[in-house]
Amino acid sequence: GRHEVWSWKTASKESLCLMWQKVKVQLMLSMSFLTAVFWYCRRLYSFLAQLLKRWSNYLQRKLIRNLSVLPEVDLLGYSAREWKGETKQAKQMREAYEEMFRSCHIKYLRQVKRDNYSVIRAVLFQIFSQGIPFPSWMKERDILKLPEKLLYSQGCNWIQQYSFGPERYTGPNAFGKLRKCMEALKTNWAEISATRDYEERGNLCNILFSDESKEYKLYEAIKFIMLYEVVEAYEQIKSREEPVHNLFSLLFARDSSSDPLSFMMNHLNSVGDSICLDQVELFLLGYLLQVKIRVYRLHRFNTEEFQVNYPDEYRREWNEISLLTEDDRYYHIPLFRT
Repeated sequence: GRHEVWSWKTASKESLCLMWQKVKVQLMLSMSFLTAVFWYCRRLYSFLAQLLKRWSNYLQRKLIRNLSVLPEVDLLGYSAREWKGETKQAKQMREAYEEMFRSCHIKYLRQVKRDNYSVIRAVLFQIFSQGIPFPSWMKERDILKLPEKLLYSQGCNWIQQYSFGPERYTGPNAFGKLRKCMEALKTNWAEISATRDYEERGNLCNILFSDESKEYKLYEAIKFIMLYEVVEAYEQIKSREEPVHNLFSLLFARDSSSDPLSFMMNHLNSVGDSICLDQVELFLLGYLLQVKIRVYRLHRFNTEEFQVNYPDEYRREWNEISLLTEDDRYYHIPLFRT
């Protein structure tokens, strides 16, 4: 009986050992497989991470290269780089920048692309980046219908001579192109102003202001709104229905813009191509966008014209944006730090 018990125990032990050897082999194979899979996944993850990093760096470099409003730079560092030497002008400019740094708490600036859309770009970028909503009059009217209203309701067939900045095209397609410009302005303004997160809004602005074709549509829409406001004011003056802002009197007092058609032909059509907005038109820009545009004119340092507001008459509830210019042609965006 004992022999049978011992034989049963031995057989069971041998069976368990044999089974364990098989399981052990399977476990070792499984562990080796899992280790290989882990190593492969780790290498794959590392490869994908490197690929993503390179792609991100490429997109970032491309985005920065195409940005028409560059990231912020130190104000005094920019001044030192741009105005080297001991000429009278260089000394005056450095002094003006130092005064802005000390007295105005302006520590940084964002450079804006130097072309003939410069001032419109600088104004619109700040409106978007600050999340400033549509002006009250734009909320009451559908700006998409302004080209149609001007062409059909007010009989301004001459808007077919409208030129789109560098693309100096005129003709019957002007109406359709204007409509697309107005759509681009309304869509992008609504989307960005509805974005509450500051960083997300900044990213949207960087994407928008790195796409030249989209940018130009925005600026042409702003130009057309300026034209529309001039036509409205001109009709009010002729009919004597109600008083208009004194800036329109200044605008119509110029020989080159005595009526809306001459204003378009002699001024607006060339904006973005060969000229930029002048002082009177900056008043108009601030008025129609309902923002107070404060401009630091460095070439007028130590004069009463060093700081100018456009328009000079504004409502308390209007948002304020700031510009910096060295020559009244190209503009940058000053950034305040307390």
